[in-house]
Amino acid sequence: MVTYRLYRSGIHDATLTFQSDGVLFRERNVMTNEWDDQVSLTDTQTKALEDYYHINPREIWERLDEYRNIFQTEKQQVVTSWGAVYHRLEQDKSVWVERKKKFPLDIVLADGEPVAFICPSRINCSVLVKEGYEANTPIKLWDHPKVSKATYGIEHLGSFMVAMRDHIRLATDVWVPSKLEGPKPVILVRTPYGRMIYKRSYVDFIQRGYVVVIQDTRGRQDSEGEWLPMYSEIEDGDDTLNWIAEQPWCNGNIGMVGASYGGYVQWAAAASGNPHLKALVSIVTAGSPFIDIPRKGGTFVSGTLAWAFAMAEKEFKPENMLRTDWDDVLNTRPLRNIPKNALGKEVPFWNEWMAHPAKDDFWSKSDWYQYKANIKVPAMIISGWYDDNGMGTTEALEVVQDYADNDKKIILGPWMHDANTTRDIQGVAFGNNALRYDMDFYYLQWFDRKLKGINNGIDGGPIVEYYVIGENKWVTAKQWPPENVEWTNMYVSSKSSAKSSYGDGTLLFDSSVQEGYDEFVYDPENPAPHLIDLSENEIGVPANYKEVEEREDVLVYTSAPLDKPITIAGDIYVKIFASSSAKDTDWIVRLTDVDPKGNSIQLVDGVFCARFRKGFEREILLEPNKVEEYVIRTSKIANTFKKGHRIRLTITSSADNYIFPNSNTGKDPATDIDFLKAKQRVYHQGNHLSYVQLPIIK
Repeated sequence: MVTYRLYRSGIHDATLTFQSDGVLFRERNVMTNEWDDQVSLTDTQTKALEDYYHINPREIWERLDEYRNIFQTEKQQVVTSWGAVYHRLEQDKSVWVERKKKFPLDIVLADGEPVAFICPSRINCSVLVKEGYEANTPIKLWDHPKVSKATYGIEHLGSFMVAMRDHIRLATDVWVPSKLEGPKPVILVRTPYGRMIYKRSYVDFIQRGYVVVIQDTRGRQDSEGEWLPMYSEIEDGDDTLNWIAEQPWCNGNIGMVGASYGGYVQWAAAASGNPHLKALVSIVTAGSPFIDIPRKGGTFVSGTLAWAFAMAEKEFKPENMLRTDWDDVLNTRPLRNIPKNALGKEVPFWNEWMAHPAKDDFWSKSDWYQYKANIKVPAMIISGWYDDNGMGTTEALEVVQDYADNDKKIILGPWMHDANTTRDIQGVAFGNNALRYDMDFYYLQWFDRKLKGINNGIDGGPIVEYYVIGENKWVTAKQWPPENVEWTNMYVSSKSSAKSSYGDGTLLFDSSVQEGYDEFVYDPENPAPHLIDLSENEIGVPANYKEVEEREDVLVYTSAPLDKPITIAGDIYVKIFASSSAKDTDWIVRLTDVDPKGNSIQLVDGVFCARFRKGFEREILLEPNKVEEYVIRTSKIANTFKKGHRIRLTITSSADNYIFPNSNTGKDPATDIDFLKAKQRVYHQGNHLSYVQLPIIK
């Protein structure tokens, strides 16, 4: 008989006893903070535990003998009988981390046996640990003397319909620590996905003495009003904060937490300048529409379709994202007909998106970044290099750039949008240390410091922690981009005035280029692919573009093999001088790391629609074949190009699955049904030198 304790965010939630004939289960009642009776673990309880903690105790019990035996080795990798791949953690030989899996089950060894099982995520870290071995796990973090202790049960005050300034009422649930004595700081969560989905996600804050308020955004779930994504969040956030501040259970200190859209609503609320908002924990936040989505760089981002389909009804329907006919859906023309053809009905917010081709008052309503001067709220910012909302975090980082050091904390990892959940993305492997067990601890420390005034040191340590791909290590900095960056140009060149063969173009650290131009024909009916699975709803992931770069419509510029490593950290800028035979077109740039075998792994990309070269507020069609200047900003990255590797820039005009192919006609993309081929040229001559600007660490 072996007894394990199950923790989530440092709180002991359940005890499981492994016996020869089964598993006994005893759970803490979060409402009363008291223990229920011990029972035999049922299938229903097992499924609930796996869904909530991403840990399946029954599977662990069944596999415990193999876990005990398989790690008794000097090998650095083992594979279990059920196919799980484990690597020994270099930094701590007692830890084995699971590879090639989302929500991995990492294992801690002590005294020759597995004593703990750990699963991190972007919100919480779950730990199943043998009694007495907590100090061998992340649970030891929570013994910090200056952290709020989990001493409370939970009371649900009820559901309230909170009136906004236009009298639309939003469904809002309030959860308070049991036996509440006086007002407390409040953590607000606003979501379009249904507030009751999150009723257990933030219970740890309530148990540690915070009031938690969860609200359906306008037009979602039980809230009134019309659902227009991001349209009313500044005003609604402001009104909700004011309502909370008036309640007897609020002491005037309010924080917000959430990911993706749940990050967006935080910055929107902060943009109102509301004085009651005192702290943000912004996780993979969405940004303004023409910098982030759905109109990134002025293009129409097709990669958001899965999300749009899931949000087409008042309730979140994730099953709408899972389709096998995405190619047919993406080829529907005109674009405005896509929901009707694919879902059998109109989607009002899609129609609104289609009705506004340029940045006008409609899109400006969604642009919290334009009010950045109003934003003064201390912020913890979390994102990843492959977050498809990464440009939203870029905007957030610019907002906090001039903050006092103790009012910002930034963590950037080798993660996609569902951050801190896997060490392997699209076949690209990162270090065994790519995931972190301390994210939820940081969140609590931030709120404890900013809302409760506990001097716990969270705002006195490194401001920025970021992960360098290639070297696979975490480093710190005083700012982002790091203070030791030297901006360096690499210039586009080629051996001839036109692309003659694959890989002909070169990248040079000096401007002594082979002058001329390179050209290709862009056919919108045969677009170059962007390597994603649309149903996964992750459109910023890395992949090997070696085969894509063999296409005739992709210009490829590659450095010589490096004679020493080069590390970059920051945002990448690409300036190109280009012409098109069309009235409008798109430009897509991609930076890759090319290894000695020729694999070309995407680091960052950027997209831009030519008609917006003078600003997103006005559409100015191209004069065919006239040279124009474009500056395209990509997302963030930190990468070490190893000795012998090469730096590659590719330029093309399409990224199928990511953005809808530009028809090149200059017509309204929402109603256009025609396609034209375009002759595209990129110049590297005289005053028209094209280059990529790299933030090289010195």
